[in-house]
Amino acid sequence: MQGIVLQLTRVGFLLLLWLFVWAVLRILRNDVYAATGQRPVPRYDRIGRRSGGSARPKGAARYLVVTHGALANTRITLGTQPVLIGRADDSTLVLTDDYASEKHARISRRGDDWYVEDLGSTNGTYLDRGKVTTAVKVPIATPVRIGKTVIELRP
Repeated sequence: MQGIVLQLTRVGFLLLLWLFVWAVLRILRNDVYAATGQRPVPRYDRIGRRSGGSARPKGAARYLVVTHGALANTRITLGTQPVLIGRADDSTLVLTDDYASEKHARISRRGDDWYVEDLGSTNGTYLDRGKVTTAVKVPIATPVRIGKTVIELRP
């Protein structure tokens, strides 16, 4: 009788261990997809043709790409909503950088242009070596440095 109880305890413990590993892998997968930004769902018009969504002029920024730092090669598809950058969990781009503030910077769209503004961070936000003190227009492929992380707008 004791042998059966011991075997059932071992199997139960092994099952719990595998459930824990599965849960951890599922959380990691969700975090990776959230950090890289998922592809937008294509939209179709009334007669079934694929529509382009919002009309963008040629050369307008479509992606925010991390070029240096812990999240290098991360790409976020830009829409109409501002992109919040910082260590806070509710940020669009969550940085694991000791030199970044909880709510460090915001990149927002104004017309066809994108602007970066510092949100009162401790170490500052830099646009191509210049410190950002007010909302500044961000040209395409110009580096924006937040701590050890460098991001750029890409077409």
